[in-house]
Amino acid sequence: MSDTAVVFGGPSDEHDISILTGLQVARAVEGIEAIYWSKSGDWYHVEADLEAADFVDGVPRKSKEIAFHAAPGLGFMVKRKPLGIGVVINACHGGPGEDGTLQGMFDLAGIRYTGPGQASSALGMDKLAFGSSMASAGLPTLDRTLVQTGEEPAPGFDGPYIVKPRFGGSSIGIEVADDWATVIALKASSRYFDQGAVVEPFLGGSRDLQVAVRTYPGFQISAVEEPARAEGGIYSYDQKYLAWGGEVSGGRELPANLDESLQKQIADLSRRVTDVAGLRGIARIDYLEREGVVYVNEVNTIPGSMAVYLWIDPPIERSRLFSDMADEARSSLTRVFSTAGSDGTALRSAGAISSKLG
Repeated sequence: MSDTAVVFGGPSDEHDISILTGLQVARAVEGIEAIYWSKSGDWYHVEADLEAADFVDGVPRKSKEIAFHAAPGLGFMVKRKPLGIGVVINACHGGPGEDGTLQGMFDLAGIRYTGPGQASSALGMDKLAFGSSMASAGLPTLDRTLVQTGEEPAPGFDGPYIVKPRFGGSSIGIEVADDWATVIALKASSRYFDQGAVVEPFLGGSRDLQVAVRTYPGFQISAVEEPARAEGGIYSYDQKYLAWGGEVSGGRELPANLDESLQKQIADLSRRVTDVAGLRGIARIDYLEREGVVYVNEVNTIPGSMAVYLWIDPPIERSRLFSDMADEARSSLTRVFSTAGSDGTALRSAGAISSKLG
């Protein structure tokens, strides 16, 4: 058995798209193991040559149930025997596979994995924290504020507004609201806003620009894409995937029509965003552009199909993209947890717990 596996699926709104990415990786990387994370959170070792249709009704036939133990030397196991998986290509989009939860589990098990570490993964999924970190680093961003209780006063910018789930990706749950009362109504009615919502100005006359970056064997950026927007004024999840059989939308301009100044802005910003956000592997950075001004919008730390469709300039085959990600993970250090200072001194001098409860 190989020591390298692709992990895909997971209890996420993007479960199905994750399967498609995972199966592409399984086909492109020779000798890799395939591990499926079901919607219920269970783990299965599956054949690497399965098709998308094999997952329509849930766990494919002939799958072997395995377990995951977040402890050093264990990780993925069959009964009490470790599978020996030491490197994971993480193809889990959204939810716990992308927000740092799974990354923390891998850290505890001492498994190397693709994509950012736990903290950077969490940052990428938190639109409020990500926007704030970009702004604090001096990068151009739109105003973005939190809508938590539904009783906040209107922000210091006028509508129309873009309302987004604070946590999540792929445009799921994003709405356009003409006024603040509509924002409050959406916050109260949409399940996507249960963990909070962020609001920012709707930038009329702007366009979306997207670029992929990779950090191994050296920093590179892909061609820039201008995706087509829906009638509602946003680049929606349905446009990205559902209208194109699970592939990234064909409704796009690739490469985008950019002058030399815009190309340079995006290249410079992409390097800065990569450094500030702690990106690793392959990520996609989303920008808004209007009248020559570029704003950092969001980052997708595990993009659909690993953004292979963007790598046309320079042209890079998916087998190389995926293999390079695995090699980068393999060459990285596992996270080290320190117990320095936990020598029992505080315990010996603590006295009775009852004395601390008074």
